[in-house]
Amino acid sequence: MGARVALVTAALLAGCGGEKAQQLPAAPDTLQLATPNFKDGGNIPRDLTCDGAGQAPTITWRGAEGTELVLFVDDTDADFVHWTAYGIPAASGSGLAPDGQFPTGTKYGKNSAGKTGWTPPCPPEGDDPHHYVFTMYALKDATALPDGADPDAVEAKLKGAVARGTFTGLYQRTRNR
Repeated sequence: MGARVALVTAALLAGCGGEKAQQLPAAPDTLQLATPNFKDGGNIPRDLTCDGAGQAPTITWRGAEGTELVLFVDDTDADFVHWTAYGIPAASGSGLAPDGQFPTGTKYGKNSAGKTGWTPPCPPEGDDPHHYVFTMYALKDATALPDGADPDAVEAKLKGAVARGTFTGLYQRTRNR
């Protein structure tokens, strides 16, 4: 009986990493989202992580339509939300958030650490590279969320998005630096 419980537990734990990104709502991939800090699928620079200054990356977008944009960033290997930002105006169709500073009026939600704003990548030393998925959604209707909303409340507002864009960064901490 104990071996059976251990087997079921192991199967459940094996399925935990990466499921959050697959559960985020689908939307047409018509929004172009990027960062000048690293290439899509590339390594996140040390200064954007817990091993460096931990600053937020610069975010750029084009092709936004709708009323409001929402940014959702999570580590799909740890099911950890690193950043949510919402109330971002979509009216101009494009935008820039230098060092993670979005336009006036943007609200920031709590991350999985319970803090508001950006929490830099900090996977356990020795883990394989973690995948940090940055996804921006264009919404038809405003979220009406207050500052400091929890990640689940932000995620719930993503259903019915009219567009999205995404990019991924990788980060791995090494032992004996």
